[in-house]
Amino acid sequence: MTSSLTEICAQVLKRVTPSESERKQVQELAKKLTQEVEKAAKERGVEIEVRVEGSVAKNTWLSDCPEIDVFMQVPTTTPKEAFGTVFLDIAKKATEGYIPIERFAEHPYLEVVVEGVYVNIVPCYKVKQGKWISATDRTPFHTNYIKPLLNGQMSQEVRLLKRFMKGVGVYGAEIKVGGFSGYLCELLVLNYGSFSEVLRFATDWKDRTIIDYQKHYKREADAEKLFEQPLVMVDPVDKRRNVAAAVKKDRYNEFIAASRAFMKAPNMNFFYPQEIEALESTEVINEIKARGSTLVFISFNEAVTVPDVLWGQLYRHQRSLWKLISQHDFTVLGDAVWSNEKGLNIFVFEVENRFLPNMKRHLGPPLKRKKEYENFLQKHLGADSTVSGPRLEDGRWVVDVKRKHTDVVELLKEKRGNGVTEIVSKAFADSLEVMVNDEILKQYSSNQDFAKFLTKYLEGKPRWLVGV
Repeated sequence: MTSSLTEICAQVLKRVTPSESERKQVQELAKKLTQEVEKAAKERGVEIEVRVEGSVAKNTWLSDCPEIDVFMQVPTTTPKEAFGTVFLDIAKKATEGYIPIERFAEHPYLEVVVEGVYVNIVPCYKVKQGKWISATDRTPFHTNYIKPLLNGQMSQEVRLLKRFMKGVGVYGAEIKVGGFSGYLCELLVLNYGSFSEVLRFATDWKDRTIIDYQKHYKREADAEKLFEQPLVMVDPVDKRRNVAAAVKKDRYNEFIAASRAFMKAPNMNFFYPQEIEALESTEVINEIKARGSTLVFISFNEAVTVPDVLWGQLYRHQRSLWKLISQHDFTVLGDAVWSNEKGLNIFVFEVENRFLPNMKRHLGPPLKRKKEYENFLQKHLGADSTVSGPRLEDGRWVVDVKRKHTDVVELLKEKRGNGVTEIVSKAFADSLEVMVNDEILKQYSSNQDFAKFLTKYLEGKPRWLVGV
């Protein structure tokens, strides 16, 4: 490593390596939580085995964001429905006095902040390796696999990689992020040997990268046939699972680009990017005007639900709305979605123009296709929708027809079958609001988180790119 890279890594490690007092505090809390879960299960007459998993168990957690994963291993005879009822109740009882948040992977689990520490309490089945019933059954095997392989120095390398990924915005396998999990970071370090080697190899990753650390497959082509994602990390404890399945193509590409930029010019900004400072109201209006495009904001209230479920719905709505707008000939320059996860959601669609001409040119078949052009003439000649034509141009019939929608706002407000209310939940149609450009100012001024989000969208570049 170059001296500047060595120096930067040393500085980062000082900030992310837990002190002895922090380790003691987290370990004591983990022990206390384990006992409380065991106690709550005993009171319900439920048989479980409680284990601490995740980064705390593997000594790869970051001092500035400790997270304790408490797993309840239950007998295989337990109905899966009990995960969302009985075991959620046990988790809530064990953390009584704190505000619980229900999360959802394949099944519900509980997240709660206890004494400033994020805690996940997760049920899983106690199974033999390979006899999985639920997705979380593998986690204890992941811990057992990783712990003997990570010595003190390797744990530090994992911490560096996690902090780097957090800094460049690609860390987190939850649906909202679609990035790299902690377990994936650990396997990448094991495979390549160090933080800097992970980045060095990542600079040369192609459209698809396949890593089989445990050598489950004799040929890479065999794994290539089984998995479709851009990054494949064959799970050492389950050869049919891709640890990197949650990594979206965008996050994959962002990590490659950030790795290249960092290896070329190491900078602390990659680990700790500058905080976003929301533009003043007058500045944001000037920025919008200077673009010359039209920013359309679709705001609606959705019932509070599990965040992973919410973000899955929001991303589906976003894709459907993009398709709706594009199909009506509006050119989408950019789109994004924001949510406070408490009921308020806002889609942003930037289009080249709010308004389109009243008519559009529609090409018909060439003369050589006699039957098709006869049908074309029959349909458009004298029709109410025909503005001009049909006429011959370069050997084919052409007609100018009226557009159904010339205003993107009216398109989105349309309530007769193809507007936004047909895409988002109909139950919340009454809360729907479509705003354009400076009409968002009230929301911008009253919501600091949304203001930062919109500021970042208008910047249009990753924060780590500053000074590179």
